Amino acid sequence: MIRLPAVAGHFYSSNPKELAQTVNGYLRPHLEKKRALGCVVPHAGYMYSGHVAGAVYSELEIPKRLILIGPRHFPRGESLAILSEGSWTTPLGNAAIDSALASELRHSFPLLREDMVAHEREHSLEVQIPFLQQLCGSFRFVPIVLGTDRYGVLEELGHAVGKVVATQSEPVLIVASSDMNHYESDAITRIKDDRAIARVLALDARGLYDTVRTEGITMCGFAAAVVTLVSMKDLGASTAELIRYATSGDINGDREHVVGYAGIVIR
Repeated sequence: MIRLPAVAGHFYSSNPKELAQTVNGYLRPHLEKKRALGCVVPHAGYMYSGHVAGAVYSELEIPKRLILIGPRHFPRGESLAILSEGSWTTPLGNAAIDSALASELRHSFPLLREDMVAHEREHSLEVQIPFLQQLCGSFRFVPIVLGTDRYGVLEELGHAVGKVVATQSEPVLIVASSDMNHYESDAITRIKDDRAIARVLALDARGLYDTVRTEGITMCGFAAAVVTLVSMKDLGASTAELIRYATSGDINGDREHVVGYAGIVIR
Protein backbone atom coordinates (compact mmCIF):
# COMPACT_ATOMS: atom_id res chain seq x y z
CA MET A 1 0.00 0.00 0.00
CA ILE A 2 1.34 3.42 -0.99
CA ARG A 3 -0.34 6.37 0.67
CA LEU A 4 -0.23 9.36 -1.69
CA PRO A 5 0.16 12.91 -0.32
CA ALA A 6 -3.12 14.65 0.50
CA VAL A 7 -1.93 18.23 1.03
CA ALA A 8 1.13 18.64 -1.23
CA GLY A 9 0.66 21.86 -3.16
CA HIS A 10 -1.56 23.20 -0.39
CA PHE A 11 0.13 22.90 3.02
CA TYR A 12 3.57 22.65 1.43
CA SER A 13 5.08 22.77 -2.05
CA SER A 14 4.56 19.88 -4.44
CA ASN A 15 7.84 20.74 -6.14
CA PRO A 16 10.69 18.64 -4.63
CA LYS A 17 13.33 21.33 -4.98
CA GLU A 18 11.11 24.06 -3.55
CA LEU A 19 9.99 21.80 -0.72
CA ALA A 20 13.55 20.91 0.25
CA GLN A 21 14.53 24.58 0.22
CA THR A 22 11.52 25.51 2.34
CA VAL A 23 12.22 22.82 4.93
CA ASN A 24 15.91 23.72 5.07
CA GLY A 25 14.93 27.34 5.63
CA TYR A 26 13.07 26.36 8.80
CA LEU A 27 15.91 24.23 10.18
CA ARG A 28 18.84 25.46 12.26
CA PRO A 29 21.73 23.15 11.33
CA HIS A 30 24.23 24.79 13.69
CA LEU A 31 22.43 23.55 16.80
CA GLU A 32 23.78 20.64 18.79
CA LYS A 33 21.33 17.79 18.39
CA LYS A 34 20.35 15.77 21.44
CA ARG A 35 18.36 12.58 21.87
CA ALA A 36 14.80 12.96 23.15
CA LEU A 37 12.00 10.59 24.05
CA GLY A 38 9.26 12.61 22.41
CA CYS A 39 8.06 15.96 21.12
CA VAL A 40 4.97 18.00 20.33
CA VAL A 41 4.93 19.73 16.94
CA PRO A 42 2.30 21.67 14.97
CA HIS A 43 0.79 20.65 11.64
CA ALA A 44 -0.55 23.74 9.88
CA GLY A 45 0.56 24.91 6.47
CA TYR A 46 4.29 25.44 6.46
CA MET A 47 4.00 29.22 6.00
CA TYR A 48 2.23 29.39 9.37
CA SER A 49 3.81 26.72 11.56
CA GLY A 50 6.84 25.44 9.68
CA HIS A 51 9.20 27.64 11.68
CA VAL A 52 7.90 26.13 14.93
CA ALA A 53 8.17 22.55 13.70
CA GLY A 54 11.61 23.26 12.26
CA ALA A 55 12.82 24.69 15.57
CA VAL A 56 11.82 21.45 17.33
CA TYR A 57 13.33 19.10 14.78
CA SER A 58 16.53 21.15 14.73
CA GLU A 59 17.04 20.31 18.41
CA LEU A 60 16.65 16.56 17.96
CA GLU A 61 18.85 13.65 17.12
CA ILE A 62 16.31 11.93 14.89
CA PRO A 63 16.42 8.12 15.24
CA LYS A 64 15.63 5.71 12.43
CA ARG A 65 12.33 4.65 14.01
CA LEU A 66 9.41 6.86 15.00
CA ILE A 67 5.79 6.72 16.11
CA LEU A 68 3.68 9.61 14.81
CA ILE A 69 0.42 10.28 16.66
CA GLY A 70 -2.07 12.93 15.60
CA PRO A 71 -5.72 13.88 15.43
CA ARG A 72 -8.23 12.59 12.91
CA HIS A 73 -9.64 15.93 11.77
CA PHE A 74 -12.41 14.45 9.63
CA PRO A 75 -15.12 12.04 10.84
CA ARG A 76 -13.99 9.28 8.52
CA GLY A 77 -12.78 5.82 9.43
CA GLU A 78 -11.83 4.30 12.75
CA SER A 79 -11.30 6.43 15.86
CA LEU A 80 -8.08 4.57 16.77
CA ALA A 81 -6.53 4.10 13.35
CA ILE A 82 -3.11 2.64 12.58
CA LEU A 83 -1.40 1.60 9.35
CA SER A 84 0.97 -1.36 9.49
CA GLU A 85 2.11 -1.90 5.91
CA GLY A 86 3.44 0.03 2.94
CA SER A 87 4.83 3.52 2.63
CA TRP A 88 3.86 7.19 2.41
CA THR A 89 4.90 9.33 -0.53
CA THR A 90 5.83 13.00 -0.46
CA PRO A 91 7.54 15.08 -3.16
CA LEU A 92 10.82 14.13 -1.44
CA GLY A 93 10.28 10.37 -1.88
CA ASN A 94 8.86 7.42 0.03
CA ALA A 95 8.85 6.86 3.80
CA ALA A 96 8.36 3.26 4.89
CA ILE A 97 6.01 2.14 7.62
CA ASP A 98 7.67 0.14 10.40
CA SER A 99 5.59 -3.03 10.11
CA ALA A 100 7.27 -4.84 12.99
CA LEU A 101 6.74 -1.96 15.41
CA ALA A 102 3.15 -1.47 14.23
CA SER A 103 2.45 -5.16 14.81
CA GLU A 104 3.75 -4.93 18.37
CA LEU A 105 1.61 -1.88 19.06
CA ARG A 106 -1.51 -3.61 17.75
CA HIS A 107 -0.77 -6.66 19.87
CA SER A 108 -0.21 -4.50 22.97
CA PHE A 109 -3.35 -2.41 22.36
CA PRO A 110 -5.92 -4.41 20.35
CA LEU A 111 -8.32 -1.45 20.10
CA LEU A 112 -6.05 -0.04 17.38
CA ARG A 113 -7.65 -0.75 14.01
CA GLU A 114 -6.02 -1.05 10.63
CA ASP A 115 -7.73 1.65 8.57
CA MET A 116 -6.66 3.53 5.46
CA VAL A 117 -9.82 5.64 5.34
CA ALA A 118 -8.92 7.57 8.50
CA HIS A 119 -5.44 8.31 7.13
CA GLU A 120 -5.89 8.99 3.43
CA ARG A 121 -6.96 12.67 3.68
CA GLU A 122 -5.53 13.48 7.12
CA HIS A 123 -2.72 16.06 7.13
CA SER A 124 -1.54 16.05 10.76
CA LEU A 125 1.05 13.32 10.23
CA GLU A 126 1.76 13.92 6.56
CA VAL A 127 3.25 17.37 7.13
CA GLN A 128 5.85 15.89 9.50
CA ILE A 129 7.28 13.54 6.89
CA PRO A 130 9.21 16.05 4.71
CA PHE A 131 11.02 17.39 7.80
CA LEU A 132 12.03 13.86 8.75
CA GLN A 133 13.05 13.00 5.20
CA GLN A 134 15.24 16.07 4.94
CA LEU A 135 16.87 15.49 8.31
CA CYS A 136 17.06 11.73 8.49
CA GLY A 137 16.88 10.37 4.96
CA SER A 138 15.90 6.76 5.50
CA PHE A 139 13.64 6.02 8.47
CA ARG A 140 10.63 3.89 9.41
CA PHE A 141 7.55 5.10 11.21
CA VAL A 142 4.17 4.05 12.56
CA PRO A 143 1.22 6.38 11.87
CA ILE A 144 -1.65 6.58 14.38
CA VAL A 145 -4.57 9.03 14.23
CA LEU A 146 -7.13 9.47 16.98
CA GLY A 147 -10.78 10.39 16.81
CA THR A 148 -11.63 9.72 20.45
CA ASP A 149 -11.39 11.91 23.53
CA ARG A 150 -12.10 9.28 26.20
CA TYR A 151 -9.36 9.63 28.79
CA GLY A 152 -9.33 5.98 29.85
CA VAL A 153 -8.72 4.83 26.28
CA LEU A 154 -6.02 7.43 25.71
CA GLU A 155 -4.27 6.47 28.93
CA GLU A 156 -4.33 2.78 28.04
CA LEU A 157 -2.90 3.53 24.60
CA GLY A 158 -0.17 5.67 26.17
CA HIS A 159 0.84 2.83 28.49
CA ALA A 160 0.87 0.42 25.54
CA VAL A 161 3.07 2.75 23.49
CA GLY A 162 5.48 3.18 26.40
CA LYS A 163 5.62 -0.57 27.00
CA VAL A 164 6.40 -1.36 23.37
CA VAL A 165 9.00 1.39 22.99
CA ALA A 166 10.74 0.27 26.19
CA THR A 167 11.35 -3.18 24.71
CA GLN A 168 13.02 -1.95 21.51
CA SER A 169 16.74 -2.40 20.97
CA GLU A 170 16.87 0.84 18.96
CA PRO A 171 15.67 4.29 20.05
CA VAL A 172 12.15 5.29 19.00
CA LEU A 173 10.99 8.91 18.93
CA ILE A 174 7.32 9.58 19.72
CA VAL A 175 5.94 12.61 17.88
CA ALA A 176 2.62 14.14 18.94
CA SER A 177 1.17 16.35 16.21
CA SER A 178 -1.07 19.17 17.43
CA ASP A 179 -1.93 22.78 16.85
CA MET A 180 -3.10 24.78 19.86
CA ASN A 181 -6.16 27.01 20.36
CA HIS A 182 -8.16 27.87 17.24
CA TYR A 183 -9.91 30.98 15.89
CA GLU A 184 -10.07 33.26 18.88
CA SER A 185 -8.17 36.50 19.36
CA ASP A 186 -4.41 36.43 19.72
CA ALA A 187 -4.66 37.64 23.32
CA ILE A 188 -7.17 34.98 24.38
CA THR A 189 -5.35 32.25 22.47
CA ARG A 190 -2.05 33.01 24.20
CA ILE A 191 -3.71 32.84 27.62
CA LYS A 192 -5.41 29.54 26.85
CA ASP A 193 -2.33 28.07 25.24
CA ASP A 194 -0.16 29.02 28.21
CA ARG A 195 -2.44 26.95 30.43
CA ALA A 196 -2.26 23.90 28.17
CA ILE A 197 1.48 24.24 27.60
CA ALA A 198 2.06 24.41 31.36
CA ARG A 199 0.49 20.97 31.75
CA VAL A 200 2.63 19.54 28.95
CA LEU A 201 5.78 20.99 30.51
CA ALA A 202 4.74 19.40 33.81
CA LEU A 203 4.36 16.05 32.00
CA ASP A 204 0.83 15.99 33.37
CA ALA A 205 -1.37 13.98 31.00
CA ARG A 206 -4.52 14.11 33.12
CA GLY A 207 -3.95 17.79 33.86
CA LEU A 208 -3.69 18.57 30.15
CA TYR A 209 -6.87 16.62 29.43
CA ASP A 210 -8.83 18.39 32.18
CA THR A 211 -7.44 21.83 31.33
CA VAL A 212 -8.31 21.55 27.64
CA ARG A 213 -11.84 20.46 28.42
CA THR A 214 -12.65 22.82 31.31
CA GLU A 215 -11.01 25.88 29.74
CA GLY A 216 -12.53 25.35 26.29
CA ILE A 217 -9.13 25.12 24.60
CA THR A 218 -9.53 23.95 21.01
CA MET A 219 -6.22 22.09 20.87
CA CYS A 220 -6.97 19.69 18.03
CA GLY A 221 -4.30 17.12 18.90
CA PHE A 222 -4.68 17.13 22.67
CA ALA A 223 -5.54 13.40 22.60
CA ALA A 224 -2.24 12.68 20.84
CA ALA A 225 -0.42 14.81 23.41
CA VAL A 226 -2.15 12.96 26.28
CA VAL A 227 -1.11 9.58 24.86
CA THR A 228 2.43 10.85 24.40
CA LEU A 229 2.67 12.25 27.93
CA VAL A 230 1.48 8.98 29.45
CA SER A 231 4.10 7.08 27.47
CA MET A 232 6.77 9.64 28.36
CA LYS A 233 6.25 9.12 32.09
CA ASP A 234 6.40 5.35 31.63
CA LEU A 235 9.67 5.75 29.73
CA GLY A 236 11.22 7.83 32.49
CA ALA A 237 10.96 11.33 31.04
CA SER A 238 11.89 14.03 33.53
CA THR A 239 11.88 17.31 31.60
CA ALA A 240 9.98 19.09 28.87
CA GLU A 241 11.07 22.32 27.20
CA LEU A 242 9.09 24.82 25.13
CA ILE A 243 11.27 25.45 22.09
CA ARG A 244 9.09 27.94 20.25
CA TYR A 245 5.57 29.35 20.39
CA ALA A 246 3.77 31.44 17.78
CA THR A 247 0.34 32.20 16.40
CA SER A 248 -0.87 32.58 12.85
CA GLY A 249 -1.24 36.29 13.60
CA ASP A 250 2.54 36.55 13.73
CA ILE A 251 2.54 35.64 10.05
CA ASN A 252 -0.56 37.20 8.51
CA GLY A 253 -1.13 40.10 10.92
CA ASP A 254 -4.70 39.06 11.77
CA ARG A 255 -4.89 39.17 15.57
CA GLU A 256 -8.63 38.56 15.80
CA HIS A 257 -8.83 34.97 14.54
CA VAL A 258 -5.62 33.07 15.18
CA VAL A 259 -4.34 29.53 15.65
CA GLY A 260 -1.61 28.83 18.19
CA TYR A 261 1.46 26.66 17.56
CA ALA A 262 3.75 25.19 20.20
CA GLY A 263 6.92 23.16 19.77
CA ILE A 264 7.99 21.14 22.80
CA VAL A 265 10.80 18.61 23.35
CA ILE A 266 10.52 15.92 26.06
CA ARG A 267 13.55 14.16 27.51
